[in-house]
Amino acid sequence: MPTVLRLLGFRFFFYSNEGTEPAHIHVEKGDCEAKFWLEPVELVYSNGFSAKEINQLRELTLEHQQLFNKAWHEYFG
Repeated sequence: MPTVLRLLGFRFFFYSNEGTEPAHIHVEKGDCEAKFWLEPVELVYSNGFSAKEINQLRELTLEHQQLFNKAWHEYFG
């Protein structure tokens, strides 16, 4: 599970066996997890995050979209 970024208590990562899916990022904090597609940034699912946190995570994903895409494509080729 390569971690790409830790920020504000959130961990942004992807699973190493997901290279056949479109580029995306998982986010976790405590027992909560969400998944966002990266192109375009869109929520796939959320488990446990509030609407306010989802909005914050979407903004953070947009802000760091280039970093996440770069890490995805470097890892999966």
